[in-house]
Amino acid sequence: MQAKLQARYAQRGAVPEAVIETVPFELPALESGEVLLEVLAAPINPSDVLTLTGQYGSLPPLPAVGGNEGVGRVIELGPDTGGIAVGQVVLLPVGSGTWTTHMVANAARLVPLPEVADYEQLSMLAVNPPTAALLLSDFVELQPGDWIIQNAANSAVGSYVIQLAALRGIRTVNVVRRESAVAGVEGQGGDVVVVDGEDLVARVKEAVDGAPIKLAIDAVGGASTRRLASTLAESATIVTYGALSGTPSELSARDLVFNDVTAKGFWLARWFRTTNLAAQVKLFAGLAALIAEGKLSAPVEATYDLSQIKEAVAAAAKGERAGKVILVPNHS
Repeated sequence: MQAKLQARYAQRGAVPEAVIETVPFELPALESGEVLLEVLAAPINPSDVLTLTGQYGSLPPLPAVGGNEGVGRVIELGPDTGGIAVGQVVLLPVGSGTWTTHMVANAARLVPLPEVADYEQLSMLAVNPPTAALLLSDFVELQPGDWIIQNAANSAVGSYVIQLAALRGIRTVNVVRRESAVAGVEGQGGDVVVVDGEDLVARVKEAVDGAPIKLAIDAVGGASTRRLASTLAESATIVTYGALSGTPSELSARDLVFNDVTAKGFWLARWFRTTNLAAQVKLFAGLAALIAEGKLSAPVEATYDLSQIKEAVAAAAKGERAGKVILVPNHS
């Protein structure tokens, strides 16, 4: 078996690539109910970068192995371990330190995945697709033909929102922060794509011909939250799941009082803590099937070997990427 490596950090700092390094490690002996996995692919998400800088809302104790999601293959079973077979492709447990060549996992926590699907696409299954799916399903009862609006539409979650909405016949207004992002979002299938600005409300109203917008999805915060909320129909909902601007979300008293807009927040980690495993597996299975069928995907900008972790994290942390940065620890 090849050398076992993991991307580990013992401190946090303002330059994320400076605090993490690839180190060798020894695997413990397998116990009953455990399996050994080889990691096939693991993405670097914005939350991973913020964890390295210490700015994320939930931080693991140090030292820690980076990575919150990925896909792997079972290569060995522990004693008296059943319910899964050697060779099975599985979703790695969320938050388990996935930037590694190999890992030991509890067999009962593994979600089997389609063998025929692209591993890089499957590796992104655990965070952004369920976030998009739950944002579309858990806050407003949307019907075919309804309009929603989102900012950060060129993000990974934004792309999944567009694709999942289209599969349900839901139309999307997609707000981006720079003109150069418009074409890419249009290529993803966004119905309307606009650049954010103080006149956003008027431009959106014209673009949708005055149709009511029932849901706003906010990943930016700051004044962008206020502008999104002001595009909404009466008694509609705005859900915030991020704060890319780094500033507190703003809301207008006019929207809250006179337009009865409801403001809510969403954090996927809380959903994992409060949702039973059967419901999680059901959601993952449905999303994995869409990936296997080619109906759900996200652009990938580059892949890196685990030995290139510093370069990979630096690439993931930079702005204006064209897709996700993914680690491929076991190239064979």
